[in-house]
Amino acid sequence: MKVKICGITNYEDAKVACDAGADALGFVTYPKSTRFIKPEEIKSIIEKLPPFVTKTVLFVNVDAKYVNEVMAYTKADLAQIHFEADEGFYKELTCRHIKVIRAKEKHDIEKFADEYKIVDAYVPEYGGSGKRVALEWFDGRDNSDIILAGGLSPENVFEVGRYGFYGVDVSSGVESSPGKKDKRKVRKFIELAKYGFRCG
Repeated sequence: MKVKICGITNYEDAKVACDAGADALGFVTYPKSTRFIKPEEIKSIIEKLPPFVTKTVLFVNVDAKYVNEVMAYTKADLAQIHFEADEGFYKELTCRHIKVIRAKEKHDIEKFADEYKIVDAYVPEYGGSGKRVALEWFDGRDNSDIILAGGLSPENVFEVGRYGFYGVDVSSGVESSPGKKDKRKVRKFIELAKYGFRCG
């Protein structure tokens, strides 16, 4: 599975994740998040990162113009739209993007058919809550276009291997404190997500 380490707030954590084999990094622009990082800081970190890691910027409740400006300025690869936006919003985007489903019920995971998407557990706040989506919702279906987020950690990531997800997305589950990654947890999570299922 592909692995995204989200909530990156500093270059040291970004480098640890890249060195451990992360496929993508996530930067949060939502000011109310404890993992908030300014576009200037995102740009500074991205400039130092290796080329074959996808740089993703997470947006909450902003307009398309702001998303386009931040993406162009930071030179990030992918905008993560972490709120319920209408079709007009997506038509205005000039950057690559991925939608997030904040799932309340099982049928929510059927949204955005034929698109790659992130499925996270619904919580009133946005991101990094540690709440998990019910795994039984994914039984008996093709999950190859889904990136699972929410409540994942090195202790439980092995459980999702049998569902055939495209990838997993983790933030609080590999932290020592909000916005600060734990090197050991990051390495263990990536190792188990990428290789644990092949061996077990």
